[in-house]
Amino acid sequence: MPNPIDPRRLTDIADAGPHPVRRASDLRRDGLTAREISRAVAGGVRVAVRRGAYLAAGAPPAIVLASSFGGRSACVSVLAALGVFVLESRSVHVHFERSVSKRRTEKKGAVWHWSPLLRSPHPRASAVSLIDAVAQAAACQPPRAAIATLDSALHKGVITVDDLDEIFARVPPRRRVLRRLIDGRAESGPESLMRLIALSLGFTVELQVKIAGVGRVDLVLDGWLVVECDSEEFHRGWVSQKRDRRRDLLLAARGYASLRPIAEDILWNPELVSAALRALRLARVEGFGARTA
Repeated sequence: MPNPIDPRRLTDIADAGPHPVRRASDLRRDGLTAREISRAVAGGVRVAVRRGAYLAAGAPPAIVLASSFGGRSACVSVLAALGVFVLESRSVHVHFERSVSKRRTEKKGAVWHWSPLLRSPHPRASAVSLIDAVAQAAACQPPRAAIATLDSALHKGVITVDDLDEIFARVPPRRRVLRRLIDGRAESGPESLMRLIALSLGFTVELQVKIAGVGRVDLVLDGWLVVECDSEEFHRGWVSQKRDRRRDLLLAARGYASLRPIAEDILWNPELVSAALRALRLARVEGFGARTA
């Protein structure tokens, strides 16, 4: 008969997060024999990530890969799994303790993090803490993407405003100027990036503005240009298109111009979006018969 599990050990493992890495010795203390451990792996109940270390089935691929390297899932890999905006998450980001030999981790096809953490992880944790993941993403990504990630983390409650002091004490000094641009009211990464494009062009920007008879809009620039950041997820199909076009008519009836750049262009073709904003501002000043070269 298996030995009963000590409730204190269950609490300890729970502190390791949703996907703890269990050593073979942990499983044996829980009453499993070596043969039962092997059967659990063969049956897909557990995943052997490296010799003598196991994850429960269903762990995210980034965690499985990071654990197989002997590290922890980190940075944008942690945040993307939670739905926090990151610009690019195809590469797995892994944090290693400084005691781990760098030679062991070379040429593994991932992005490595070695800097000391703000929170000491549980010995069995398969990922760094959320605040550490955000701090890493703030330093690891291009500046505008870093701001969008911080906006998203605040908006989704992954971090609080009080956490920003701790995060920005850890990021490189040249990145600390980004803090004044963070705004947790932004509801999506493209919306954050659109705000930054407009600010870089000298527009005044209002976020999440309620307009009578229309509803809430993403951004209002200089008090007259409404920008809605459209993504395929929420603007797919003719029903959504009809709703959006009717909103544009209602905005026009109230004296607003409207612009609907798609998320793909905001993320990957910002120069096209910038050109559109410049041209609309010129037309506003010089008359809509004006043309740019």
